[in-house]
Amino acid sequence: MTDLTHFIHGRHVQGTSGRSREIFNPVRGEPTAQVPLASPEEVARAIDSAQEAFGAWSAMNPQRRGRILLKWAELINTHRDELAETLSNEHGKTFDDAKGDIQRGVEVVEFGAGAPHLLKGEFSHDAATGMDVHSLRQPLGVVAGITPFNFPAMIPLWKAGTALAAGNTFVLKPSERNPSVPLRLAELALEAGMPPGTLNVINGDKEAVDTLIEDPRVKAIGFVGSTPIAQAIYTAAAAQGKRAQCFGGAKNHMVIMPDADLDQAADALIGAGYGSAGERCMAISVAVPVGEATAEALRAKLLERIAKLTVGPSLDPSSDFGPVVGADAKERIEGYIGLGVEEGAELVVDGRGVVVEGHPHGYWIGATLFDHVTASMRIYKEEIFGPVLCIARARDYEEALRLPTEHEFGNGVAIFTRDGDTARDFASRVEVGMVGVNVPIPVPIAYYTFGGWKASGFGDLNQHGVDGLRFYSKTKTVSTRWPSGTKEGASFTMPEGS
Repeated sequence: MTDLTHFIHGRHVQGTSGRSREIFNPVRGEPTAQVPLASPEEVARAIDSAQEAFGAWSAMNPQRRGRILLKWAELINTHRDELAETLSNEHGKTFDDAKGDIQRGVEVVEFGAGAPHLLKGEFSHDAATGMDVHSLRQPLGVVAGITPFNFPAMIPLWKAGTALAAGNTFVLKPSERNPSVPLRLAELALEAGMPPGTLNVINGDKEAVDTLIEDPRVKAIGFVGSTPIAQAIYTAAAAQGKRAQCFGGAKNHMVIMPDADLDQAADALIGAGYGSAGERCMAISVAVPVGEATAEALRAKLLERIAKLTVGPSLDPSSDFGPVVGADAKERIEGYIGLGVEEGAELVVDGRGVVVEGHPHGYWIGATLFDHVTASMRIYKEEIFGPVLCIARARDYEEALRLPTEHEFGNGVAIFTRDGDTARDFASRVEVGMVGVNVPIPVPIAYYTFGGWKASGFGDLNQHGVDGLRFYSKTKTVSTRWPSGTKEGASFTMPEGS
């Protein structure tokens, strides 16, 4: 058993709260480490450190900060295989999938190196007689990120990379299920040249989160997790006068039109539905074939492909996907499968009871497929977050469009079609934040923003891209007039501006 630490002001710090949590290897179903759960006093120390580092980091010109971010990205890439193996052992996703997790995070750090251009203000000469007006974008101060277990590298890098580029210092509270990669990322940030305290990692649970929300020195909170917690954190942060961007659950649909390439659509569904054991906020969990003929043909193609899937150890190159993250996740997902049967959906493929040779205690669930799922069923309405794909048949295009539009969540959606008019209409009318056209997982690249609508996201600005820099900075507008030597006396009227 390894004893993990916090990372405060450039060094590893042992926990002193007396509380800890075991970390499990989901392939073996055995504990491998203990992580300390911070007390309010320990969280305050991390905030102290970030507050102390803010002056120097924010005063550094953005181009120099950008060079440090590029060095950080370089070091992460150098250690990518090491990081990916650690990530796989704590999360359960395959080694190649873990490398993708890291890469998509690094891309946002690289984007942050270009922040000097995007942090420029505006200037107007002679906005009024003898008066110039200009604006500045300035950092907020200490900001915090609360990140989920399913992307232990990508989402911390999304949040920290953007916040640091804008000149803030950062306190990261990663998931207590798999904190080893975030701790290593903080070490590499220090090696890249970030001053101690610029990036701190504090491990903890609700007590740590509450402290971050309540401490007035923390100016903004970024969160990714379930919708109830996202909404609660957004509400609590707003009550404290803090900025907050909080991302919640998802129920991502994929509409398959009769003219679609069904082999392409089926392959996309298999990867997007079962990759990472379905533990992705952008996983496709509802397939919506339009018309009975499309549904029957798609179902047959899915069955062919599911039969060939291999569930196995995360570091085995032959595994298509690994275990789910924990025993509680396995129990919850199996409960949903049983619920789907009770609700009257047709259980076409049952992923319960999977046995992986040599790993009897792993948290295994195989690919599961339901058909004839309706919008009134809980397995349709609620996020399962596991390798469970539901087929919800639509009679026509308008019904297929309504399903994701009327759903509580509005994170991601895709449509597969060969018809440009249909795709254009769908992208325009669907009430979902991220749309893919023949792209099953429409995660935007680093210089576009990522975020869902409705119960999938709380806050008016999304993650990374220009929106991220706007979230992590504030605008100051300066009006300047230099005396001309002529005294005009006091004025008691509102200036007209010209």
